[in-house]
Amino acid sequence: MKQHRRWIVFCTALLCMFCVGLAYGASDGKKVKVKGLITGRDGENLTLKAYNGSGNIVVVLTDETKVEQPKGLLGIRRSEQAVTALIPGLKVEVEGTGNDSRVVAKTIKFDQDDLRLAETIQAGLNPTQQQQAVNKANIATNQQGIEANKENTAANQVKIASNQEKIEANQGQIAANQQDIQATTQRFSELSEYDTKGTATVYFATGSAAISDKDQDTLTQLAQSAVSLTGYIVQVKGFADSSGSASMNQKLSMERAQAVVACLLQKGHIPLRHIVAPGAMGEEDPAATNETSDGRQENRRVEVKVLVNRGVAGGS
Repeated sequence: MKQHRRWIVFCTALLCMFCVGLAYGASDGKKVKVKGLITGRDGENLTLKAYNGSGNIVVVLTDETKVEQPKGLLGIRRSEQAVTALIPGLKVEVEGTGNDSRVVAKTIKFDQDDLRLAETIQAGLNPTQQQQAVNKANIATNQQGIEANKENTAANQVKIASNQEKIEANQGQIAANQQDIQATTQRFSELSEYDTKGTATVYFATGSAAISDKDQDTLTQLAQSAVSLTGYIVQVKGFADSSGSASMNQKLSMERAQAVVACLLQKGHIPLRHIVAPGAMGEEDPAATNETSDGRQENRRVEVKVLVNRGVAGGS
């Protein structure tokens, strides 16, 4: 009789554990894997336009979310990236738990070339013209190769055919780039749907990326005002004057932007997932003339904006 009771107790306990497991699994949601394009970012959430036609999906970022970039020819190895890289216009693959409309992300993967394209458009450049110029240069090079091959032996006929194929491929790529980049530019226009809730401009000495104590206090105050907002993101853009080479100024503008991001993280205590990838503008978009020392001082700057999506602000 005692043995029978023990068996009943054991079965009951096992059944309870099974039910708890089912409840936990149900609350955790099913495993989801989806590919799409980031069309918006509101604080800890991304809006993803899925390629499978299921519409927009909300992707939730947590402290455990891993952002990765495949490395090597086979893409087997992974390089961890910062969540700041998750900007509108970036193609990503998301794995996590949830449903067809909301996913808590475990891992987010993206290709380096897609990130470069998204950063280029966000920086306000024109990748369409850049890509066209590259393709046209490739076409010209291939045409020169064809003329040179005509002067060689018949064995080079194979190379001529190959070059002709490359020309056709480049011409097709120009058209494809036109469509893809126009579509991505349209998606970036959605950034205009953000309201600016706070701004700050940090100025730097010549050739320096050091932030003054006064500007550190300004950034800290901006961060304190930002954290009380729902769904905020922080945009950081670095600039340089025209002194020195363009490549040096491009690097210096990035160092300044990264210094501001570090200050926002360390002193302002803004989570990294609320900061979009810092933009390095180099000598572009000067605030004043570079012909005077006062003008150059105005151009050695980092612009910081606290943005909130109008949809989030309107619903809060």
